[in-house]
Amino acid sequence: MAQLRPNNNILPTLGDSARGDLSPVIERKLGEEIMRDVRRDHDFLDDDAILEYLNNFGSALVAAYPGARGETGADFYFFAVRDPMLNAFALPGGFIAAHTGLLLAAQNESELASVMSHEIGHVTQRHIARMIGQQKQDALMPLAALILAALASKAGPDAAVGVMMGGQGLQIQRQLNFSRDAEREADRVGFQIMGSGGYDTSGMVAFFQRLQTATKVYSDLTPPWLMSHPLTSERIADIQARIRETPFRQRVDGLEFHLVRARARVLQDVSTQGLIDATKVFEFQLTNQSRQQQAAAQYGLALVALKRGELAKAGDLLAKARATMRPVAGAVFSTGQSASDAASMFASMSLEIKLAPGQPASMAPLTLKEAEQAYQQFPLSRGIARQYVKALIASGQLDKAAVFLREQVRLYREEPKLYELLAQTYAAQGKLTLQHIALAESYVLSGAVPAAVDQLTIARKAPDASFYDLATIDARERELQERVKEEKKEKKER
Repeated sequence: MAQLRPNNNILPTLGDSARGDLSPVIERKLGEEIMRDVRRDHDFLDDDAILEYLNNFGSALVAAYPGARGETGADFYFFAVRDPMLNAFALPGGFIAAHTGLLLAAQNESELASVMSHEIGHVTQRHIARMIGQQKQDALMPLAALILAALASKAGPDAAVGVMMGGQGLQIQRQLNFSRDAEREADRVGFQIMGSGGYDTSGMVAFFQRLQTATKVYSDLTPPWLMSHPLTSERIADIQARIRETPFRQRVDGLEFHLVRARARVLQDVSTQGLIDATKVFEFQLTNQSRQQQAAAQYGLALVALKRGELAKAGDLLAKARATMRPVAGAVFSTGQSASDAASMFASMSLEIKLAPGQPASMAPLTLKEAEQAYQQFPLSRGIARQYVKALIASGQLDKAAVFLREQVRLYREEPKLYELLAQTYAAQGKLTLQHIALAESYVLSGAVPAAVDQLTIARKAPDASFYDLATIDARERELQERVKEEKKEKKER
């Protein structure tokens, strides 16, 4: 682990005004409110493999540095946005996003760690709370709407910038653009975080310099990350000075990093032309001497084949990717990390292919067996857990699927996809009341409370509703109606 100077760990705290104007509770609530809409947006990359990687990656960074959660004990959540522009951003409350363009631009995990650690630093130091806290509470809703307008802009970066520069947007943009002092502070905290996590701290300068080069390439179109995080020569010089005082540490990337980048490249644009472009990149990547790069290219080509419905070809390419990473007799090869063989990603991709539409029904028993083994091997993988359920449903083992899902929703109460699968299972069983109750809970977790109330109304009218079901529905409906009233009241007060 890199040795840091003692005084580097002394971090400034915010003044009472920021803490008083925007409490941690309000900050988190605002972040959750924004995230509910972000998750419903097409550009939210709801891919289990990428989300698991980013959250494992980000959580490891946070865990490596004792002060990373800050004075509020922030609960971080990392996600991806489908966008080719180089960008990453932090929302109020600890929600941190990376654009797919950023994942592709980062040449190694240390460069990715530099950006993610920087964003964690903004949350740790409550920079967002400090700036928003200078406004009155009635500005929170316009701020949320503005962020969403920028995220949801489908007309390109110029349109998003136009939203920011219009009227009230200009005022809020000035508050979103972190001050130079805040940027230096986030650099310092990020440097400490990535160093504590065992990453090569020179990756921070390398990536910053790549962003500067990108600015020249784009000409007048500056990468969004540089627009909201102004990069100065003083910042780079400060980081370089810190690197000189830190022992050099080389880090070998795990295979997961390369596989995630391959997924991001495909999922960033799944149009016909997008898949053609991705294929060209992967075919060129196959000529690389690195086995990790070759395996990632084969994995990416397998995903392209899957998106095209070429299931047999996808399976063959995935098998080639796995074979590429098998140890060669008499050769010494290591990914550098004991848990970096990407076994869970390979297992998940295999199930993704076998569960895809178009597979013969005769494959269901073999798929279920494979899913059971994968779940036993990777019990913490949320994606594989849901794939196991899908395999149970596909094989007709609905009772077992329902039992498993009821246990899962007790363990993971905030996961709407579990309730969606539970509703699907109940529907296949003909249990209409339970189906709509499960759908209601899924909608609640997705932030669509009025739609959840509608589902409960449908459940009450179902022919199989028991006395116990009706009592449960009545109690939950009263609770949700009260919640709707409270939310309306809060919005009026803002």
